[in-house]
Amino acid sequence: MNITPQVYKEMTDKASPKSNSAANVSYAFLTGGTICLIGQIILSTFKNMGFSAENAGTWTSVILVAASALLTGLGWYERIAKHAGAGTLVPITGFANAVSSSAVEAQTEGLVLGIGTKIFSIAGPVILYGCTAAFMYGLIYYIVSLF
Repeated sequence: MNITPQVYKEMTDKASPKSNSAANVSYAFLTGGTICLIGQIILSTFKNMGFSAENAGTWTSVILVAASALLTGLGWYERIAKHAGAGTLVPITGFANAVSSSAVEAQTEGLVLGIGTKIFSIAGPVILYGCTAAFMYGLIYYIVSLF
């Protein structure tokens, strides 16, 4: 059977589930907004307790990362993401989920060869290119500031 690109497109269109873009965007917006709202509540609570803005921000980040990792380990983050879509990709919680899910999947292979080698399989490139970009921007900024 010779499948042309047109036939293949028709087959995939027929097999792919139809999605309601308006509903998906709404769920993503509400979920991402809720995650940010929770973060803001935590931040405001720490500031009201007398923490400096820097320390409050640090503790807020730690709590959001820990909560995301815990929800990933319990399998709840995936269930939330299934309904919320891209709304769960709010950078700090999405990044924590990416690292945690790699660790959860690799745990049967052991600590060193499983978790240790695969924990950064998704997050590693982000860290690598983020650090490289930061170095390059810093170098450019330094050179420009000389003049």
